[in-house]
Amino acid sequence: MANHALLSASSSHRWLNCPPSARLCESCEDKGSDYAAEGTDAHSLCEMRLKQALGLPAEDVIENLSWYNEEMENCAEAYAAYVMEIVETAKQTCADPVVCIEQRVDFSRWVRDGFGTADCIVIADGVMHVVDYKHGQGVEVSAEGNPQMRLYALGALEIFDGLYDIDTIRMTIFQPRKGNVSADSMEKDSLLEWADGELSEKARLAYDGQGDFCCGEWCRFCKVKAECRERAEANLALARYDFETPALLGDVEIAGILGRVDALTAWASDVKEYALQQAVSGKDWPGWKLVEGRSNRRYTNEAAAAAAVESAGFDPYERKLLGVTAMQKLIGKTRFEELLSPYIEKPQGKPTLVPESDKRPAMNTAKSDFMEE
Repeated sequence: MANHALLSASSSHRWLNCPPSARLCESCEDKGSDYAAEGTDAHSLCEMRLKQALGLPAEDVIENLSWYNEEMENCAEAYAAYVMEIVETAKQTCADPVVCIEQRVDFSRWVRDGFGTADCIVIADGVMHVVDYKHGQGVEVSAEGNPQMRLYALGALEIFDGLYDIDTIRMTIFQPRKGNVSADSMEKDSLLEWADGELSEKARLAYDGQGDFCCGEWCRFCKVKAECRERAEANLALARYDFETPALLGDVEIAGILGRVDALTAWASDVKEYALQQAVSGKDWPGWKLVEGRSNRRYTNEAAAAAAVESAGFDPYERKLLGVTAMQKLIGKTRFEELLSPYIEKPQGKPTLVPESDKRPAMNTAKSDFMEE
């Protein structure tokens, strides 16, 4: 069996919404990234810290981690502490809860060749907890209706449902760098109903390369997002508004455009990056050419440059106060608060339009202030 499933749990949000994308992405090279490498290191550290917290044998992996730092250590310790809270709570009603770490799960009963790895599973008193650690800080991930979590839960049920009486599944995403702990619960029967219905049908279509293309926010991590015709046509349909005067559009139309403009700009950026990389590899685009972009001058030898300026009687260095984040890292959070809290302020942020679902409170505008009076 391959190391990566065609219909993986991590990509399920995409192939459930756009089944044909699975086969399209299959032929693309699986390029790694620094973010992925950092996430892999973080998971290894989390596994070690959780095993230590549970009193289990754990190999010290730190010397093998390329991305290890203080922040990653803090995140791993927070993850271990969170899972231990679940375990301790479970012990109040169950003398010996089951705890599985980095458990391989197989959900091929519903998704052909489907398998994955659940970061942590805790089973006690009719409840199965499935916890997934996310190290990313770019996109906040919600557990509500999350198909990746549901697939892990299904795979766990395949292993444990015959051994323990499981009625409820609680799925949690622990994402410390975003300050995000998101949870969702399902009754076992509801999860199985979803699996036997929507999941099985969409997985069959995806495996066979059938179904309808559909673009949406799940395109973000699609390997063919720059070349996808469906995405291009959807965004070009929106781009026609560029030829109209905004003042002639109604409020509802403008609000609708606002809801899609981020997707439009992201698509345009993806296409430009794809075209650039292809051109660097030797491809010729009709009407376009590859040129050398702007660059800034730089020292070839900073020490020699500084010595030359000093010998001429000048001071080549500037004295500048460390930024807030760098200063806190230098002296520590507690000492930072003691010494500098009287001299720290957080100015009001620049007004930004966001969907109503955003967690931040709405700003008071001049109009709202007038209405309140």
